[in-house]
Amino acid sequence: MVLADTRRLADSFPSVDYFERHGIPFVVGVNCFEGARRYTSDAVRQALDLDPDVPVVLCDVRQRHSGKLVLIALVEHVAGYHGHPVPA
Repeated sequence: MVLADTRRLADSFPSVDYFERHGIPFVVGVNCFEGARRYTSDAVRQALDLDPDVPVVLCDVRQRHSGKLVLIALVEHVAGYHGHPVPA
């Protein structure tokens, strides 16, 4: 998982590049802070130049449930990436 802060999005590029270069499936969690400008998942995807199949999840990792949703997205993505069906 790459945790991105839109106030410092450039800091996410090395992590994204690492996963892409090594063919490792990943998701991007966009940490949304109160008072910070909000962006859509599509805007972040475009700014990070992500493939369309990379999940981008808006979250607030300070909230347990929100962080859990990002981890669930990662598990689902990895399971689907390797051709295994995700249980319903």
